[in-house]
Amino acid sequence: MRGFKTKYEKQSAAITTVIGILILFLLFFYVTLDPDDIPVEYGMEVNFGTTDFGSGRKQPKQKIRQAPTPKISEPEKVEEIKPKEEIKQSEPAKAAETTKAENVLTQEQEEAIALKKAEEAKKLAEAAERKAKAEAERKEREEAERKERERQAAIAKAKAEQDAKKKKLDALLGGVTNSDGTDSGSEGNDNTAGDKGKETGDPNASGYYGKAGSGRGGNYQLGGRAPLSRPKPEYICNEEGIVVVSISVNRSGKVISATAGARGTTNSAACLLDKAKAAALKTRWESDSNAPDKQVGKIIYNFKLTE
Repeated sequence: MRGFKTKYEKQSAAITTVIGILILFLLFFYVTLDPDDIPVEYGMEVNFGTTDFGSGRKQPKQKIRQAPTPKISEPEKVEEIKPKEEIKQSEPAKAAETTKAENVLTQEQEEAIALKKAEEAKKLAEAAERKAKAEAERKEREEAERKERERQAAIAKAKAEQDAKKKKLDALLGGVTNSDGTDSGSEGNDNTAGDKGKETGDPNASGYYGKAGSGRGGNYQLGGRAPLSRPKPEYICNEEGIVVVSISVNRSGKVISATAGARGTTNSAACLLDKAKAAALKTRWESDSNAPDKQVGKIIYNFKLTE
């Protein structure tokens, strides 16, 4: 440090030092220690007091007397738990529970909707099945009714044709329409239509006059017309019995139809019936110009086993 060279420099330095000290002293008492000059601090001003509670407008300057502070029991400490923390801790749980409840509700709604749709689909399927079944039954019923109508129509048609034929035949025969009989036809050796003979006689008897008898009148019977040929039936089976064959013969004496097994037959074995019919068809009768177109008669064959 450079030293003072002259006396005036030393005096000037001393005076300067004293003045600086005085200035600092004045600043300390008038500036720094003045409450009004204390810089404003940022924050909240707190009232003076010695307790956490109080009332009134008079500010005590000293610590006041007060009753002993009661001790807080343990349950009161439990009650001092901050509710905000509880809320903060329970909010996520409540949110989770709410979300879970909403998910369960949504799932139940979806299941209910799916169940309702399944029930509706089932109802539609059952309705379609009932409709198809009813339609099938209706068609089946209509088909049965149609067939019944056709059957009735066929029966009516056949009856009408039969009645028409009967009327036509009655018209040809003359006078039969007004008779009290139920059958049609004509048999006899006269030129007049009718069934010549006696009501107590045999339709296959050979005569038209005399009394009715109980005899059989032979094996060949055709209203008095005699057979010209009598072929015997073949005997090819181990059966025996009587076979009656009903025949129809024309005016020239030819058998035009034969039915084996007529009334009086005692054995209906097929081997006997077939051979009897074949023999009857081969039989030849006398011609008769006065006979009807189809004169009915019968042939009786007696099959016996030989020892």
